[in-house]
Amino acid sequence: MGKQFGQKRGLKGRKMPHKFDRNKRLKKTQHVEEKLVRSPSPSSSEDAFSEESGGGVTEEVIYKEPSVYDNLLMKLGRSSESVADAYKMRQRQEEGRSDSEEDEVDGFEPASVLEQEDDDSDEGTDNEPGSHAIEGTLQEPGTVGSEEQNEDAETDSDCEASDTNEEHGLGVNGQSSLKALAHASSFNEHFGYKLSKEEVDNLSKKKGKYKWEVPAVDMSNCKWMGTGECFLQEVNPYPHYGLKPKLYDHWLDIYKTSGGNDFHSSKQISFFSLCNSYRDILHSNKKPFYLKGLEEDSNVMDSYLMHSLNHIFRTRDLVTKNDAKVAKNKESAEEDLLTGDVFLDRGFTRPKVLLLLPLRSIALNVVKRLIRLTPNAYKVNVEHFDRFCDEFGAGEEEEEDNNDKSESNHGTGKSNSQKSKPSDFQLLFGGNKDDDFAIGIKFTRKSIKLYNDFYSSDVIVASPINLLAKIGKTEKNKELDVDYLSSIEVLIIDHADVISMQNWSFLTSVVEQLNCIPSKQHGTDVMRIRQWYLDGYAKFYRQTIVLSYYPNPDINAFFNHHCANYQGKVKLACEYKGVLPKVLLNVRQIYERFNADSIADVDDARLEYFTKKVFPKIKDSVQGGIMLFISSYFEFVRLRNFLKSQNASFCLLGDYTEPSDISRARVWFFEGKRKMMLYTERAHFYHRYKIRGIQNLIIYSLPERKEFYPEIVNMLEGSHNMTCTVLFSLFDMLRLERIVGSGPAKRMVKSEKGVFVFC
Repeated sequence: MGKQFGQKRGLKGRKMPHKFDRNKRLKKTQHVEEKLVRSPSPSSSEDAFSEESGGGVTEEVIYKEPSVYDNLLMKLGRSSESVADAYKMRQRQEEGRSDSEEDEVDGFEPASVLEQEDDDSDEGTDNEPGSHAIEGTLQEPGTVGSEEQNEDAETDSDCEASDTNEEHGLGVNGQSSLKALAHASSFNEHFGYKLSKEEVDNLSKKKGKYKWEVPAVDMSNCKWMGTGECFLQEVNPYPHYGLKPKLYDHWLDIYKTSGGNDFHSSKQISFFSLCNSYRDILHSNKKPFYLKGLEEDSNVMDSYLMHSLNHIFRTRDLVTKNDAKVAKNKESAEEDLLTGDVFLDRGFTRPKVLLLLPLRSIALNVVKRLIRLTPNAYKVNVEHFDRFCDEFGAGEEEEEDNNDKSESNHGTGKSNSQKSKPSDFQLLFGGNKDDDFAIGIKFTRKSIKLYNDFYSSDVIVASPINLLAKIGKTEKNKELDVDYLSSIEVLIIDHADVISMQNWSFLTSVVEQLNCIPSKQHGTDVMRIRQWYLDGYAKFYRQTIVLSYYPNPDINAFFNHHCANYQGKVKLACEYKGVLPKVLLNVRQIYERFNADSIADVDDARLEYFTKKVFPKIKDSVQGGIMLFISSYFEFVRLRNFLKSQNASFCLLGDYTEPSDISRARVWFFEGKRKMMLYTERAHFYHRYKIRGIQNLIIYSLPERKEFYPEIVNMLEGSHNMTCTVLFSLFDMLRLERIVGSGPAKRMVKSEKGVFVFC
């Protein structure tokens, strides 16, 4: 995928479809053409326009359906004479008429266009608070949103040498010249490339294959795999690794201050170079801070935050420089806006970076680090920082309230003693663990504004559950919208494994709302929107970075089906050693394999195997103390319903069990009043209970988090028979290899034998 695009990027772009073609040359003819012929071939279209009609030929007008861009111009034209004139000029250009012919056809409009205007006239204006709706005009710096533009504007002394026209790659018709290419950045190469219809069709089919492998630096038994051309072993062609000089110098100073001595070979630069390629990335072996991975977690976070800052500042530089050019040369600039793509520098709305995080405490660390990595010249003032620290780093009393709210959302009860929990639990949930938050961040010339309105923000930091709630409100109230998600160009999902413990479907629902055509204008200068936004190709330009402690089917499916970057994809593949040595007791661990024809049949096959092979052995047990550990809540419900149908003696400790019921169930199980207990992985994730009275452990489905396996098995301490039974299939390979090791797991799923014993 990357190969077919990489060879021609920046050198020559295809002609845009006729629907939104802004580069069509002005063709002046003596007469109106006989017919307006639609043709997929630009050459045939030009031939049609070049035909001269003979004397006395009757003029025939063929209706052309107005495009999205035409409709936008018509809406703006009703409130601005300049835009109305611009729309007429565009019509003349597309119809091949000269200015002198205007009087001949003035006042003529297709009936459908008039009907469209009548329909639009009934629409209300965008008066939603915070939406910054402005009357549509051909915007000029200083006339619309002057306060905001003054904040963002840079003086000539503030502009760096790297931000020249050559760096932005502006040549004839917006195409990069060979000289400019030498000074180009990956930002300009990526967003300046024009996708053809054929390339879009190929991307929509999701046929990218991983063609190359490169060993991962400082990660044993791991390798990067990618589509398209391999770029990781090449020398970085960009000065300062593609960073703006001020960002580079500031990052280097921070690195040296922290004690680093080899910045060029550091993990930060290594991962930043990967991010700066603007490819989709799946890093599924990032050791989190709460599992003794503070250094690795911080290095990766620094890299993606610097990439985000670099993207924001390069976007702002391009816009402000074009604003200055338009202001200096108003007449020629207006013509270029209509006929060329030199000034196409923005999307539908301002926010360009979206950070999805699971907890407020994690968001607190990320935003603090974002501020720390911002050069001092850009953060003379950080607005509402104290409020941010109060709300995202709540005190004990406030935190308890947040915990009650969060735990009620998860259906879990509050722990009586945090100190008795494992260290990783205390680090992850020791701060504010509220999972409902969103904050907009705006960067001006000398300040950072927290709690900024989303529509005028550069970065949005939010949890999936919060954004999903906002999306749900728009479905009920048509006056509301989430159009601020329409122009996201960099999507970063950190701690995806924790999000999957919350509800992964929330995240996929949010991502499906990204890069959609907005329902309102929101004060955007439509004459400067990039062509691929108008064509609906924005999702093919969006970079998605997914960071997780481990891979699972949900994360892999998301990366395969919701990430369609035309540059290609890069993902990490690892070999695992397993965690069986962490089982401290002499437990006989029996792994029983069941067969399933497909991933769709695996749940039914698992339940059938349990009911026919496992349950008959335990249903008449007199001893009791049988714990069934289940990874998925849906499996938990099916197993609960089956045990009810068999009138079995059991108690529940699940995702949505009330705190009082949890305490009662633990007592009943320990005292033998209930022979079985159903315990879910998600309940263990949010509570880390130590269950007493276990005599026989049956792992109905392996846990996603490998560290939970030895924790659960070690709960057999005090048991008389020390036996653990594990059910697995071929489709549990990802979880299986993290627990028993990659080598044994491959043999277990391929072996003719179906039972394996570890002692």
